[in-house]
Amino acid sequence: MTGVKHQKWWGWGVEGIAFTHEDKPKLAPFVMEKIGIDLNAPGTPPPAFEDLKVPASQLDDDLAAKLRDALGEQYVNTDDLDRVVHTYGKGLVDLVRVRAGDLPRVPDVVVYPGDEDQVRQVVDAVVAADGVLIPFGGGSNISGSLTPPPAEQRVVVSLDLGRLNRVLEIDEAAGLARVQAGALGPDLEDQLNARGWTMGHQPDSFKHSTLGGWIATRSSGMQSDKYGDISDIARGMRVVLPGKVIALRPLPSTSSGPSVREMILGSEGRLGVITEAWVNVHRVPENREIIAYLFPTWAAGIAAMHEISESDASPTVTRVSDANETAFSLSMQKPSKGLAAKAGPILFNVLERRGWDLSAACLSYIGYEGAESHLKHQKAIVGKIVKKHGGIKLGNGPGALYDQKKFDTPYIRDFLLDIGALGDVSETAAPWSKLMNLYANTIRAATDAFDELGVKGFAMCHLSHSYHSGACLYFTFAFPPSTDVPAEQIEQYWVVKKAIQQSFIDNEATISHHHGVGTDHAHWLEDDISPAGTDVMAGLLESVDPGRNLNPGTLLPAHREW
Repeated sequence: MTGVKHQKWWGWGVEGIAFTHEDKPKLAPFVMEKIGIDLNAPGTPPPAFEDLKVPASQLDDDLAAKLRDALGEQYVNTDDLDRVVHTYGKGLVDLVRVRAGDLPRVPDVVVYPGDEDQVRQVVDAVVAADGVLIPFGGGSNISGSLTPPPAEQRVVVSLDLGRLNRVLEIDEAAGLARVQAGALGPDLEDQLNARGWTMGHQPDSFKHSTLGGWIATRSSGMQSDKYGDISDIARGMRVVLPGKVIALRPLPSTSSGPSVREMILGSEGRLGVITEAWVNVHRVPENREIIAYLFPTWAAGIAAMHEISESDASPTVTRVSDANETAFSLSMQKPSKGLAAKAGPILFNVLERRGWDLSAACLSYIGYEGAESHLKHQKAIVGKIVKKHGGIKLGNGPGALYDQKKFDTPYIRDFLLDIGALGDVSETAAPWSKLMNLYANTIRAATDAFDELGVKGFAMCHLSHSYHSGACLYFTFAFPPSTDVPAEQIEQYWVVKKAIQQSFIDNEATISHHHGVGTDHAHWLEDDISPAGTDVMAGLLESVDPGRNLNPGTLLPAHREW
């Protein structure tokens, strides 16, 4: 036993936790109306693991002996279940394929180093054997960064950093913490909170992702408006390469040529194995509050978020959902009792009398942290802006509920797969001046793709993060494929996914705001950073890893690999 926590081999999260619609009476009618699926019909659960045909390990005796000498027998694992867990991330394509038993290339061995020296020994041994090394954190990646290339003939080693999970030290004067790269979000925050500190980074994958994974994919979190993205938070780091270690000190700023720190951020394992990082930390705030607001239209909500970004307010969260996502959120509510059951209908009646089209209304969550006086000042600024754009305050009750449930959303995708629907996400970022066209054209692209397939699909969106010059738009889509054949389902999925991603490029947005490139988004890399920019990236990767031993196949489009 390694003591490392893993997610389900077939889906998101841990065994025993799953999404259910039975306590949400409005959801089944909503899903039937939008995508024509009956939630009350019998579903198809994932297969038993024993029914999978797992390819045999190709680990040779020589490399096996070196790995066991370095780590100990207990931490070198060729068990079929462990190897399958480390084969895929948690993207839609990953889940369809693993449920179908589609396992063309499985890691031959999973290793669990306990410190950086052991990581160095593993890296050196694998590269000397001309093997392939794939770093593994929480396994929550959804862009194809963890899967071995199907045609890879060399031995494949999955390096699980789960034992490197400690906060090593805190520099209180600098507000910095040195943390091992394998620390999962909850474990990291528990250790920091016990000493009065927080990193404040809360991606949707928080419970099942690691510091190293956040750095390797340029992660963002729901509180990035205040704390910054991981590219702002991670200040120094250590990265193991064959025969050497990159050591970057946690400096507040530097002019030491092109930033090696920036090169490591988003490198997805192709520039080495991140073993630890110095990160910005903050004192646990005195107060934390998330308030719900309602805007009459999507345009009004976007305009308010833009004005808030330009104001003296500094909220931790700025989120607004479009009308489709708002309707979905309302369908997810559990039955209310007493006054709460009456409050919603009364409010909606009042708004209708004021001339609101409730089918266009957009729900927003804005978060605040700090001393009571600070919160009062922040809420006053935001309140005036919300009112200026026709919005109203719903209160902190819905905001608190959102805060409690924010990490549960990914479980819905497994539920959809069980009932025969495909659901996934694509997210992007663009300047404020481009957002409305980007939104409209992307929703249209998704709708056209559904029509092309002849399926009844649904797409929705929210603004998840605000910046000085623009914001992140996060799209979610779902549809029932017209086939039960997994390979054909994936083909239909790609019709929709490609339409959305191409819309990002056509509307001057990026291919990914925070899910990384992997293999899923690599096709559009040259459009995103230009062919010349791709030349620079390819040259960097080849100079560091000429043998393509470090997670080959990710980041670059296939025709740019050497």
